[in-house]
Amino acid sequence: MSKDKVLEGSIRQKNKAIIFEAAKKEFVTFGFNGASIKRIAERASIPRANIHYYFKDKTDLYQQLLSNIIAVWNSDYDTLTDEHEPKQVLSDYIRAKVMHAKNDPDASRIFASELIHGAPVLNEYLNSDFKVWLNNKVEVIESWIRQGLIDDVNPHHLLFLIWSSTQHYADFNVQVVAGLDKESMNDDDYEAVVVSLTQIILKGCGIN
Repeated sequence: MSKDKVLEGSIRQKNKAIIFEAAKKEFVTFGFNGASIKRIAERASIPRANIHYYFKDKTDLYQQLLSNIIAVWNSDYDTLTDEHEPKQVLSDYIRAKVMHAKNDPDASRIFASELIHGAPVLNEYLNSDFKVWLNNKVEVIESWIRQGLIDDVNPHHLLFLIWSSTQHYADFNVQVVAGLDKESMNDDDYEAVVVSLTQIILKGCGIN
């Protein structure tokens, strides 16, 4: 690959990342229907034409944003195999998911909103690639169970529990800070979440 192609790819990746960050704020604030390409461009401090250079329309931008969010999340767990120790793998995964809730809460809120509205964009993904990815992880957990490394828990519900409990701190942060009697959560609060969820989930799996 030529240096020009590498540079072009790097610029494209950088520009799309800037647009994605602006789009997250717009979609979280106004939802898909109320979101505006004009405002996304203003948030990104770029000409509107630049967005249309990379995305056909608002739907295309939204679809690619969701795909990007999913790819980032899945990368935390994509290297999982039955050769890994479940205690370390699950601990690392819980921490990674909590840190996503801390560092990129808008991504979680956009994903949650998409599912709450019936997953009109993600429906095909949920019935194809998602099932393949999930079944692969379920097989690994079942292998741990067969080896006696964890209790005979339902692998699907274990994963659902991790997703829901960690993303709660992004999706329902207003409720969380009210319950904690705080204006916002700090680094120590998120570390406490990691420690608590890890202890509860590992113990529920029979892992000491």
